[in-house]
Amino acid sequence: MSVEKKILAAQKAFEYVEDGMKLGLGTGSTADEFTKILSDNVKNGLDVICVPTSENTKDLAESLNIPLASLENLNFLDLTVDGADEVDDDLSLLKGGGGALLREKIIAFNSKKMIVIADDTKKVSKLGEFRLPIELIKFEHKITINRVLEKLENIGYSGTAELRVINGNPFTTDSENLIYDLSIGLIEEPAIIDNLLNSIPGVVENGLFVDMANIVIIGEQNGVKIIEK
Repeated sequence: MSVEKKILAAQKAFEYVEDGMKLGLGTGSTADEFTKILSDNVKNGLDVICVPTSENTKDLAESLNIPLASLENLNFLDLTVDGADEVDDDLSLLKGGGGALLREKIIAFNSKKMIVIADDTKKVSKLGEFRLPIELIKFEHKITINRVLEKLENIGYSGTAELRVINGNPFTTDSENLIYDLSIGLIEEPAIIDNLLNSIPGVVENGLFVDMANIVIIGEQNGVKIIEK
């Protein structure tokens, strides 16, 4: 049933797409459903140009013959459609389960509007049940993550950090960085945590997206719920 909910949300998001738009394509299973729907309409003559948020999304879009460009050549985007691991009542997001958080945030920041699509399991009252990804450069990353945990503990968020490993090897992002997944409990003030993490040298980006989503579309059993900021 989860797949059907994702498709419902993706279909609703497509209603916001207009001919001639410059679009950001998100990463993950829900965002992929939107990309597939977009492809069907491109085949039928829809004129759009898109920027992918990951190499995986780029590969999918190319396989579906969706026109792609770099953000540098477009300067700004009209709309980005992406998924999320968690969405709270203020439309703050926790993202990065797929490891594409840096590019996702760059694309979202350079978009006039961001629509987030998710199934109803992703809607929460407070972020933090899902572990918070943080992207670090490889240089002295063990020291950096120690400083991260110390800074968080200083403001009341004690927890743990685990280096993300895939098939026995450290997961490497599209930008050749590492991901640590933080377990720090429920996040009361996402903006404070976001600013704190990104102030630490060695931290490239984190998975909190604050004041970036304009519309959230939640796929439910019998339709969709639209939440606007």
